[in-house]
Amino acid sequence: MGKEHALVICNHRSDIDWLVGWLVAQRSGCLGSALAIMKKEVMFLPVIGWSMWFSEYFFLERRWTKDEITLKSGFQQLEDFPIPFWLALFVEGTRFTQAKLMVAQEFAASRGLPIPRNVLLPRTKGFVSSVSQMRSFVPAIYDCTVAVPKNQPPPTLLRIFRGQSSVVKLQIRRHPMQELPETADGIGQWCKDVFVTKDALLEKYFAKGAFSDQQLQNIGRPMKSLIVVLLWSCLLGYGIFKFVPWSALLSSWKGIAFSATFFVLIVIVMQILIHSSESERSTPLNITPQDQTKERLVQK
Repeated sequence: MGKEHALVICNHRSDIDWLVGWLVAQRSGCLGSALAIMKKEVMFLPVIGWSMWFSEYFFLERRWTKDEITLKSGFQQLEDFPIPFWLALFVEGTRFTQAKLMVAQEFAASRGLPIPRNVLLPRTKGFVSSVSQMRSFVPAIYDCTVAVPKNQPPPTLLRIFRGQSSVVKLQIRRHPMQELPETADGIGQWCKDVFVTKDALLEKYFAKGAFSDQQLQNIGRPMKSLIVVLLWSCLLGYGIFKFVPWSALLSSWKGIAFSATFFVLIVIVMQILIHSSESERSTPLNITPQDQTKERLVQK
């Protein structure tokens, strides 16, 4: 990992799956070239959404006539990307909740599909477009499965800001791109089969507490990132230390009032970020009825 281009697909289990992906990318040495396909609303989230926009993430409007053009344009720009990149795609289209799972189960039952228990039904248009456009220069797909142990609270941004730790288990499987079918229908079916397998894998994890008997691979924490964080922290700390006396913010009532107002605004913005990131406030699952033959999954 970190030495090749990759398309990353993952079940959207928690509120901070994006952060888990960032941590894995950072430890693999490609955080600076980690990208994702996101819904357009995320771009307007304070701080994090803005940083994704500056990093040239792909933002979709969920209207295929426009999104198809956006994706093709983005894929063309990635073709000559100078360093290994990861492009993440949550093919379920929204974060997992029990309410959304019930909708997915009802739809699957009405179509004679395998009933999901731990994942939502994948939406394959974006995945098919990604594979069709990038298979010539992206050698692999990283199939990630995220699970939260039953005895652990769900990881959220609020827990992070409170300084509380979270436990997330992750398994990654590498699939060579050349193994995927050539046709659009075949690619879409491959994605659906992966999620049937992923559902069974999660069922096994929740029953036994482990994905498999394979030995865990420790990818470590690179020292380079720690050095970068320390240097930037020192630089910003020194800048703030020099700026406050120079600006005389705390030497008058006006300065104190301004500083207090600015602090309150920061708190409000962070509250907006926290509440908007909760799974319950994510996009409702809206599955459009389609022809049953096109929605058939292979029972594993």
